[in-house]
Formats: sequence, C-alpha cells, structure tokens
Amino acid sequence: MMLIEKYGGIDIGSNAIRLLVTTVTTMDDKPPRFKKTSLVRVPIRLGADVFLNGAISKISIDRMIDAMSAYGLLLKNHNVLRYRACATSAMREASNGAEVVARIREATGIQIEIIDGEIEADLIAATDFGHFIGTEKAFLYVDVGGGSTEFTLYSEGRVIVSRSFKLGTVRILNDMVRESMWDEVKAWITEVTAGYDKINVIGSGGNINSIYTNSGKKLGKPLSYFFLVNYFELLKSMTYHERIYELEMNPDRADVIIPATKIYLSAMKWSRAKNIYVPKIGLADGMVKRMYQDSTQGHDLKTLFED
Repeated sequence: MMLIEKYGGIDIGSNAIRLLVTTVTTMDDKPPRFKKTSLVRVPIRLGADVFLNGAISKISIDRMIDAMSAYGLLLKNHNVLRYRACATSAMREASNGAEVVARIREATGIQIEIIDGEIEADLIAATDFGHFIGTEKAFLYVDVGGGSTEFTLYSEGRVIVSRSFKLGTVRILNDMVRESMWDEVKAWITEVTAGYDKINVIGSGGNINSIYTNSGKKLGKPLSYFFLVNYFELLKSMTYHERIYELEMNPDRADVIIPATKIYLSAMKWSRAKNIYVPKIGLADGMVKRMYQDSTQGHDLKTLFED
C-alpha cells in the first residue's frame, strides 16, 4: 500500500525566508522517499534590522506578513497536511520578536516558533545526510546563516557534539563580529576535531549551494579546499555588480557570499578537511524529516491553520 503526504517547512532566517514543500511517499515496508516539490525564497533581510537596531522594522514586518500570506496559499494549494515555521537568529534577538509572531499569526494563521541554536542544530541533524559520504566517516557539518553558524561533529553515524555561534554573514557585513569570535570558533573546531585523523566538511546554506552550482560538479562529488580558495579569490577580485552580472547572482547573494565563503574555508582549515560536500539540504529539510518521524511515532503535529 502506498501513502503520499506533503509536508511544509518555513525557515525564517536572518537573510531570507524560505518555504520548502516536500512530498513523502511510503510503500509497504520500504524506506520513505522524500522529494522536494517546491522551494520558494523571499530575500527579507531581517538581520539588517535586528543586528543594527535591535528590532524588526515596520517595513520588514509588512513584507513578512505578505510573504507568509503567500506561503499560506501555496501550502493550501499543494494540499500540505502538516507544516512547521521556525525563526532563527534574527527573530530570537529582536526585541519585538514575540509581537511580530503574534501579528503574523493574526494576519495569516501561520504559527511561528522562535527556536534557539540548540534546537536549530538538532533540526539540521535530522536531515540524515550521512548517506552522502558514508556513516563510517567523521565529518563536520557547517550551516552558515545570516546571523549564526551551526557546527555539528558526526562520527560513525551519530552526533558527537554541536554548537551555534553568532558568526553570520549579515553580522560580518555590518562589522559586528569581533576577532575574538573567530578565535572562539577556531578553538572549538580545533578541539573537537583533534582526535580524528580525517575529517570532511558538509556545507549547508544558500551561499555554498550557489558556489556548488557554479562549480559544475555532479551532485555527490565534493569541492576541494583548493577550489574553494581559488573561488574565494575570484569573488574578492570582482565588484558587487560584477558578481551579479558575471556570476548571475541575486543582489542579496552577491554581498553575503564573500563572508560565507570565509566561514566555510576557515572551518575546513581548522578541522584539516580537504573536501567539502554540498548535499543542498538545510533547516527546512530537517523540519520535514522531524515532522515525519514524529508522525510515525504518533505525536501530535501542527496541521494547516489549526487553532
């Protein structure tokens, strides 16, 4: 017997808001199949408001309400049964974060959870990406966002340790990351990876996805450290407008991609990794996987627009 269900994940980040609709197909005793049905991204840079002014501006709130209204319609039209909306670094630091959640709920019916770094790392871990490089290996998962970066060390198919740092691309662009933060991240990565002879890095986030697409690599094949170094130098050699025109980047990608690449390169250097794998998965994928896992265990889940 075959069962087909759709799940929705809304990732409210510091640089953009994303909606992922995934179709989950199960049949008899076979493992479930997860297929990305739709992915929509709106470049509302909440971090620019929060990290500089401490609160989300009226303009950004209005844009969020419009985006969530559109996402609600898309969820309905896709016949999504269950959804989850999670807000990360920018929303959890905004002085008016709870107020914004309430306004969006009233205007659109969508309930947003403001999650901390530990929950964020846990949801990312639910993506089960070990099959991309093998569960017998050790690897460092690096999820770079606008406000924070989540690091998770895996070995033999299980989580060893994870941590979230306020090291994000929007923060770096606005000169809000002190050198001491880089030192703290370096010390942590160096310490947790010291006992492993060989580490690979898995990169997550829109910036590394963009780099991977431009590399022409076949999905599943890694990027080398030297490739990323050369690409970083290319990015720095171009102006903001040249990156938009020559590399066909979105305007909101063309500035944050440089600090993002620096974070990935630093993580590779400090963990002694020679390769970075890019499976093109992230927080929204983790939400879907966790919702599916909860449904199989009989947990109550949020259905669309329920009270």
